[in-house]
Amino acid sequence: MSNVAVDKTGAAGGSSLGLRQRRLPRWTPPALAAGAIAVGCGIGAAAGLDSRVQWGLIAAVLFVAGGYALAAAVEGRRQATNQLATSLVWVCFLLAVVPLVSLIWETVDRGSEVLDGYFLGHSMAGTQTIFAGGGVYHAIIGTLEQVGIAALIATPIGLLTAIYLVEYGRGKLAKAVTFFVDVMTGIPSIVAGLFILSLWIIVLDFDYSGFAGSLALAILMMPIVVRSTEEMLKLVPDELREASLALGVPRWRTILKVVLPTAIGGIATGVMLAVARVAGESAPIVLLVFGSQTINNNPFEGAQSSLPYYIYEQWQNGNEPSYDRAWAAALVLIAFVMILNLVARGIARWKAPKTGR
Repeated sequence: MSNVAVDKTGAAGGSSLGLRQRRLPRWTPPALAAGAIAVGCGIGAAAGLDSRVQWGLIAAVLFVAGGYALAAAVEGRRQATNQLATSLVWVCFLLAVVPLVSLIWETVDRGSEVLDGYFLGHSMAGTQTIFAGGGVYHAIIGTLEQVGIAALIATPIGLLTAIYLVEYGRGKLAKAVTFFVDVMTGIPSIVAGLFILSLWIIVLDFDYSGFAGSLALAILMMPIVVRSTEEMLKLVPDELREASLALGVPRWRTILKVVLPTAIGGIATGVMLAVARVAGESAPIVLLVFGSQTINNNPFEGAQSSLPYYIYEQWQNGNEPSYDRAWAAALVLIAFVMILNLVARGIARWKAPKTGR
């Protein structure tokens, strides 16, 4: 028996050594990336290419091709195919991240030159655009009021529409509503602005105001709220609805007391993301609100500025101080959108289902 055991052990050991596949070291990808960057920069410099983007593309091609060649030589063709797919994923990830990082870096670098407490606390009243000075306070007030009113309009309409589609919607009417929601999702912002311009200002003869801009922003928000709320309501288990209905609770009360509290985290997150989506829209504001150099706290009367319009207005002035103010306002707008996204993530994590250990 012992001899047999020894033979099996030896055979097993020999087979394991025979089947053991060669692997590239773990430091191979970063080393290959560094080498590809160095060679890409060398090729770009030698070829006289001025654009760093071209150097990066050459390095990306070398990284993908080199990873595939090394893996094919050491690990075999099958692992080389896996390495090729992994390399392409990393390259696509970097291609997506680099413009975002570049945008944020450029905005912070140029916007921080003007951004200070004075800039945030003053308007452009009495400031000549060709000189430094002035602030963005009036535009911040306009953005907060316009986006806030749009959210107050779009949120209940979108929420009730989603409840109808999930809880009650059957037949042709529900299909028609779903179709038009899908169509509204792709409507350009300028079209929403033109619709409110023709209806609210030309037909109904109301004045240009922040409220008119809020109506256009609400049109852009509604499909986002409907879609996000609809998906959250679909995630609520049917067992909860059935248990409530089995106890004799009316359907409307089941929705109010069971379904909505269960999905409230996702719904709130969708609303915040919709607000962040429309906060940077400029086309409807340019058409409907116009701009104001002074503070206007009344969104229902008179021209009112906003952060997107302020950026457009300052950049249109065509002088260096105005460019600096535009970059600083862009930084404020990015910070505003980022805060909204962080709040949405916080709400989603706070309201996420708690699992016991």
